[in-house]
Amino acid sequence: MAETFQSVIDWLTNGARSAQQVDLFMAETCERLVACGVPLYRVGVFVRTLHPSMLGRNFIWRPGEAVKIGAMAHGDETGEEFLLSPLYRVFYEGEEVRQRMTNGAASNAPFFADMVAERATDYIAFPLLMSDGANHACSWVTRAEGGFSDAQIDGMRSVMPSLTRMIEIFLLRRTAAGLLDNYVGARAGARILAGQIKRGHTETMNAVIWLSDLRGFTKLSDRLSSETVVQILNAYFDCQVPAILAHGGEVLKFMGDGLLAVFPIADDAADATSVCKRVLEAAQECRAQIAKLSHDTGTETIDGFRFGLALHVGRVLYGNIGGGDRLDFTCIGPAVNLAARIEKIAGNLGRSVVVSSLFNQYAGVPFSDLGEFAVAGFSAPQRVYGLADERSVQKADAQH
Repeated sequence: MAETFQSVIDWLTNGARSAQQVDLFMAETCERLVACGVPLYRVGVFVRTLHPSMLGRNFIWRPGEAVKIGAMAHGDETGEEFLLSPLYRVFYEGEEVRQRMTNGAASNAPFFADMVAERATDYIAFPLLMSDGANHACSWVTRAEGGFSDAQIDGMRSVMPSLTRMIEIFLLRRTAAGLLDNYVGARAGARILAGQIKRGHTETMNAVIWLSDLRGFTKLSDRLSSETVVQILNAYFDCQVPAILAHGGEVLKFMGDGLLAVFPIADDAADATSVCKRVLEAAQECRAQIAKLSHDTGTETIDGFRFGLALHVGRVLYGNIGGGDRLDFTCIGPAVNLAARIEKIAGNLGRSVVVSSLFNQYAGVPFSDLGEFAVAGFSAPQRVYGLADERSVQKADAQH
């Protein structure tokens, strides 16, 4: 059966069920339009999104190639390249933009110069008006002699409403997943999207528990402005989060200057040694990054930052906990409590990293035996260990 613009509309209206992933959806949409006789050379979809570091995403299709996904950082929208781009008018004025390049003519926009160099002949961009009033954009380029015909452009226009609705669905899904990833972590976000949203919906898992804080944070908070403290905290967490994620961990919670993360371990603990070694690599990277951290307030440079980290291996209860309609996806249990107590021991000893006897057992690397300590809430004293290349100092010396 030959493809028609109406059949493309019907496919979109019915949910584009044959292409469930965004890249496959875009590729199939373009291929169907090509089958309608539209001589497409390049198609771009540009959407703004809710993300702390990205203003938006772009999806670029070309015949015979996989869809390329890129990102636009916050602040890029004020750059000359974007201000001269045809997308500026589409985004902010909601206009359709047409640019013929049949005779090699183009505006002063760098994008058009690139397209002319690629022998493009015609360009058109349509606004994608979402149901909430937000405006996004898609662009279509051809290298056909004479550019797009009036009939082809009319056909593309007829597809726009259905295409916009499907793009909005994909955008909402991606935004929801991205926000959950940013606020509760990838693992927890995936579980929430999968339907684990009831209070008390929990499960147990083995994990390395990472609990850290910034030494001397109370003194810093007392003498610095709130804005400066937030800037320092963000820079401090930047020293930890990338390393944690790169080594297989998941950040669950920020608690003032504290950070709680977990590194999952198999139920039979077969991978416990390899996980513990990855955690130690992350800890060493964090310690080195924090040691280099400095902050210029304009009147002074603050440096010499130190952190305290407790590492423990145990079983945790992982899931939804809270009251009323306010839930938190977190982990609790005696293992988490012990990690918190060990972190206090690290502070008292002036140590950056202190590990439990169980972590020491699994890690398989030499640690310094720091002795046994009475731990509140636990009947037996707990033996803890420190990095072999670090000495204990007096508590007073541990404060920034």
